[in-house]
Amino acid sequence: MSSSHTYPHEPTGVETRKLGMWVFLSTEILFFGTLITTFMIFKGRDFPGMKLTDVYDIPFTSISSFILLMSSLTMVLAHNALEANDQEKTRVWLLATAMLGAVFLAGQIYEFTEFYHKGFELGTNIFSSTFYVLTGFHGLHVFIGVVLLLALWSIGQRQKGLTLEGGMNLEFVALYWHFVDIVWIVLFTVVYLI
Repeated sequence: MSSSHTYPHEPTGVETRKLGMWVFLSTEILFFGTLITTFMIFKGRDFPGMKLTDVYDIPFTSISSFILLMSSLTMVLAHNALEANDQEKTRVWLLATAMLGAVFLAGQIYEFTEFYHKGFELGTNIFSSTFYVLTGFHGLHVFIGVVLLLALWSIGQRQKGLTLEGGMNLEFVALYWHFVDIVWIVLFTVVYLI
């Protein structure tokens, strides 16, 4: 057998790396579930002199959310291009996904700066702390995803191209990226809309 063959995890029949990725994503669900629960416990406790409606900019955050969700589409296009062995389109869509993620992060930094200027700071009260920890950790996950996407793009540039097997697999990065997007849908609904 060549070294490019994948070996299934014996009890499950699933490739060990794929099983590991799903276990990792399961722990991430628990992590974000805990943060969301903590946020919900303290949500609605307005701080003196200001209501959350004075702080949130729902139209801006909606546009930022749309940009992040469009990155899931470009991620699917990158994966489909790789399945068709179109290396150039794969790299283009990977770079587009990374750029959309970076635009989302820039929007989050802008939003946090605006909140700070309005007096909604990390240490304002327990609610503001839970807000920044929750959305900040999501932003960190987006940043990690952007780094992984740029690494894949770079590998595709330096080598003959990417494959669906071995190494830092595009499929695993795509799973991670879609997970981050799904988490944002939940966060946007819980934090901004409810």
